[in-house]
Amino acid sequence: MKICHITTVHPRFDVRIFHKECQSLNDEFKVVSLIVADGLGNTVANQIQIYDIGKAKSRKERFVKTVHKALKKALSLKADVYHLHDPELLRIIKKLKKSGAAVIYDAHEDLPRQILNKPYIPKLLRNFISLVIEKYENKKAKIADGIITATPHIRERFLKINPNTTDINNFPKINDILYHNNWDEKELAIAYIGGIFKTRGILETLEAIKDSNIKLLLAGKFSPESFETECRNHPGWKNVNYFGFLDRNGINNILKQARIGMVILENTPSYIVSLPVKMFEYMAAGLPVMASDFELWKSIIETENCGICVNQKDVNEINQKLNQIIFNTELLKKMGKNGRNAVINKYNWSLEEKKLISFYKNLIKNNNENIVD
Repeated sequence: MKICHITTVHPRFDVRIFHKECQSLNDEFKVVSLIVADGLGNTVANQIQIYDIGKAKSRKERFVKTVHKALKKALSLKADVYHLHDPELLRIIKKLKKSGAAVIYDAHEDLPRQILNKPYIPKLLRNFISLVIEKYENKKAKIADGIITATPHIRERFLKINPNTTDINNFPKINDILYHNNWDEKELAIAYIGGIFKTRGILETLEAIKDSNIKLLLAGKFSPESFETECRNHPGWKNVNYFGFLDRNGINNILKQARIGMVILENTPSYIVSLPVKMFEYMAAGLPVMASDFELWKSIIETENCGICVNQKDVNEINQKLNQIIFNTELLKKMGKNGRNAVINKYNWSLEEKKLISFYKNLIKNNNENIVD
């Protein structure tokens, strides 16, 4: 089976696309390629052929010319399955299907709900744009041979449109994350790793620790750049060790030092039903989590007894609960161990990998039967 993954948005070594899906499929089917648009050139990595169609100079050029380049390159590879990772690629589904190949759409996000929280879109236009995008995405997804979603919530939405839909959750690879249970080596510190946006609870965290000795080990990229300036001007920044963007080794080192992993995101339509990979990575590393008190997240954290939930906008509550548990080493040990066990038993990539491979086998079987008919 020749499989071709395509993204015009994500980096070539995106964790979900390359390190999880492509790698797992290549281990099973052997012939996997990836089309990207980052301007870094063609290469082979982990036995996966990467084809670069060039980086666009603007978003408009990416939508128009880059998508066309992706289609042309994809058809030249004559794959049995094309796996699309970006909404802007939806418009090439029909042309890919005409080649006789099966086409999968991978919905990483609930895009219509995500748009409702985009700061660069005027508030008065967000609802209208969200409705238009949802109608378009539904129309195109209906003709795909299969839909893969990153969460059960997104799966439920697409099941109404395309019955061949499954969720492949973005849970961590256990072997990538070191389990740190030597609490004597840990600092009086909390950790946040990931994209650093205003909606990720960073300012609330800074406010909660500004009058304490608790450090924030912060890793990731700020967006927009002006938000970095705002954070650096906050009184709590004196407690921050900022590392910028880190590779897996750097992340493991931070998780080794910290006592709690922070994931206090704002109450937005897309976040409340998300399954943030950082939460499960904290758990895999043996870190208790402090998370927003969303119903979905509470059900996981309270069931597994692996952390504590807070009102993400209540700085006093964040401060109080943080101080209640960060000095209680025995409690942290217990929560950390519980979180690690939960990832080993439920929330890990090896389980999702089996679902992905099974989905592919059924897809190609059904596609071959349809060709014969």
